[in-house]
Amino acid sequence: MTSPQQNLFAIDPEPWELDSAGEALVAEVVVADAPTGPYSYRVPGELARDVEPGRRVWIPLGRGNRKRIGYVVALETKRLTGRPLKEIASVIDRRSLLSPAMLKLTRWMADHYLCRWSSVLDGVLPSGVRTDKGTREVTLLSVPAKVAARIASLQLPAKQHTALATLAASPQPLTTAQLAAKAGCTSGPIKALIGKGLVEPTRRRVFDHDSASEAVPREPGKDLSPQQQTALAAIHAALEAPRHETFLIRGVTGSGKTEVYIQAIERAVSFNRQAIVLVPEISLTPQTVGRFRARFDRVAVLHSHLSDADRHAHWRAIADGAVQVVVGARSAVFAPAPRLGLIALDEEHEGSFKQDSAPRYHARDVALFRAKEEGVPLVLGSATPALESFHKALTGEYTLLNMPQRIFGRPLPAVRTLDLRGEFRSRQSRGAISRQLHQAITEALRENGQVMLLLNRRGFSTHIQCPACGQAVRCPHCDLTLTYHRHGERARCHFCDYDAPAPTVCGACDFGGLQFRGLGTQRLEAEARARFKEARILRMDSDTMQGRGAHEAALTKFKNGEIDILLGTQMIAKGLDFPNVTLVGVVNADVALHLPDFRAAERTFQLVTQVAGRTGRSERGGRVLVQTFAPESPAIDAATTHDFEKFARMELDNRRRFGYPPFGSLIRVIARGPQEETTAAFLDAFAKASAERLKSDCGEVDMRLLGPAPAPIAKHLGKYRYHFLLLAKDAAALRESVRKSSEGVTCPDGVQWIADVDPLDMM
Repeated sequence: MTSPQQNLFAIDPEPWELDSAGEALVAEVVVADAPTGPYSYRVPGELARDVEPGRRVWIPLGRGNRKRIGYVVALETKRLTGRPLKEIASVIDRRSLLSPAMLKLTRWMADHYLCRWSSVLDGVLPSGVRTDKGTREVTLLSVPAKVAARIASLQLPAKQHTALATLAASPQPLTTAQLAAKAGCTSGPIKALIGKGLVEPTRRRVFDHDSASEAVPREPGKDLSPQQQTALAAIHAALEAPRHETFLIRGVTGSGKTEVYIQAIERAVSFNRQAIVLVPEISLTPQTVGRFRARFDRVAVLHSHLSDADRHAHWRAIADGAVQVVVGARSAVFAPAPRLGLIALDEEHEGSFKQDSAPRYHARDVALFRAKEEGVPLVLGSATPALESFHKALTGEYTLLNMPQRIFGRPLPAVRTLDLRGEFRSRQSRGAISRQLHQAITEALRENGQVMLLLNRRGFSTHIQCPACGQAVRCPHCDLTLTYHRHGERARCHFCDYDAPAPTVCGACDFGGLQFRGLGTQRLEAEARARFKEARILRMDSDTMQGRGAHEAALTKFKNGEIDILLGTQMIAKGLDFPNVTLVGVVNADVALHLPDFRAAERTFQLVTQVAGRTGRSERGGRVLVQTFAPESPAIDAATTHDFEKFARMELDNRRRFGYPPFGSLIRVIARGPQEETTAAFLDAFAKASAERLKSDCGEVDMRLLGPAPAPIAKHLGKYRYHFLLLAKDAAALRESVRKSSEGVTCPDGVQWIADVDPLDMM
């Protein structure tokens, strides 16, 4: 039934535009930023062949009939009653951009993540696809079938006859220049053929872009260990059924999970199916792509560091079914594979699979929905699975596949903690690198091994402080201390990107002896260069890896032995395989341990375990030194013994006690506004309304409200931030309480709010 809002967009049709039964073809259209929707529009007869679900159209919107772009999400012949509908003005796309399965996925995402359907639709389509990047409009020539049938009987000049025969023999249309080159003539005979109606010109957009990749030497399949064979056999059974099943491969670092993915995908490809492989970091993509290109003929890449033209070219090849394997970061989960056979998420625990802007989806959950709907297996892999995934495996919702040994029987590296409290009290060292770590690096370099150093903090110093009055230099727009960057002598806010010259005197008391405190990767690099003057050192963090291809170039240098010490943030901790790394140093394991986040211990355990796994991947072996002020922490203690199950048992017990995921669902609502009191009052009313509705649906025992309170980062870009957490066992009731409450709460001028479903960021 047409809603009152939809009737606002109605106009009277001409009587000849309805059939004798008063029926018309009606499209349901989702429009960006419209207050409601979808809206119903009548499809005029001349557009009936071109309008289909998944295409974009121009439509008149509102009383002023302003032209807007909308997505057709459904099409149906209806008998029109009441006020007639406005009609679609024109069709934008030459073909559907979204399959029925993808439209269903986007509808689910809008409902699940409490956001507008239009935001999801824009989010799943790369901007280069929506803007036709990398294409140009050309005139293509073809020979009509009725002309081709009588070419031999046509009386034409020799050059015209040759050109016509050449074009008729071509398997695809040609441009004038292409035909002239093939027929060995100028454009004159071709223009004459067009004038005679023997050649038909058509305007079309074609790719003006070469997305071909350089050839990669092919590699044979590898022999599998018994544990790999067991895991692969389970996945093969689901592929051959075929059926959906979610597998969680809990394999220690170096156990050969990637080879299991590859051989599973080889089986899917043998059935003429396609596969999607997601990796958490762009830094992992080049190495992963290289492995897959060595085993498959047609591999496409999708991630944010590609140009719009590159992404469009890869996207189109995938949609055309010309690609066997799609490799990419989280957005690759939306790859338009028409014959999807398998989805794999490597390092499935990684937080980078969660989008931090609308739509705030998690690629793992989206992949699960898509795999279920399309009836294909989903393979999740990690040495340190997310506790939500591990719990589902323990309860039988996922199939758990354990791979507890490294390939070739190599042992896991020995991990030793270095208690920085003793180092600090001894006053023999005040640098980032302790005496024991310095000695270990010296030994590794002397034996021609490579070293990796992890410090998950950018910049030179994490804060600038006045020793006279104690004031720290803070961002004028956010409630955060500024990070000192030595290059250019800058002070930067890593939350809002505020940038200013580093101060030389205290703004509060004019003292001129400001101190730069706290360790960042720039400072670690400077110290490493001073201590190990002969070593070749490279830093990898978001400050140094900004250029296109920077990740791949850096990792290639390290792999080829051109770098002795690779240091950086968490981007060096995941999934990388360098056999010559004999030492890994975690410079400060406590960086995230004490954050106000119930996942702080889990993240610390995962990071230490993952970076430890970068060494000991060859006969040379390896060791790991973890510098910490809290060696007794359960997370660090379990990481030093590679004991995931010990840590998981402890942490799951804590989560169960407080009802945190996976034992409950969670929504975080954040509001920000220019006046602190107004923002706090708005969110307080919102929280109370949501809690009351949830309490009536679930009962007081099964729900909890935490807050409202100032967010840990209480100010951003000059606006005050407040948040609350709502927990409940019933996820659907939780989402509905927030959805309904948002409709009944008036948002004051200048105040904005968002709902983050299943949040990972609590700051």
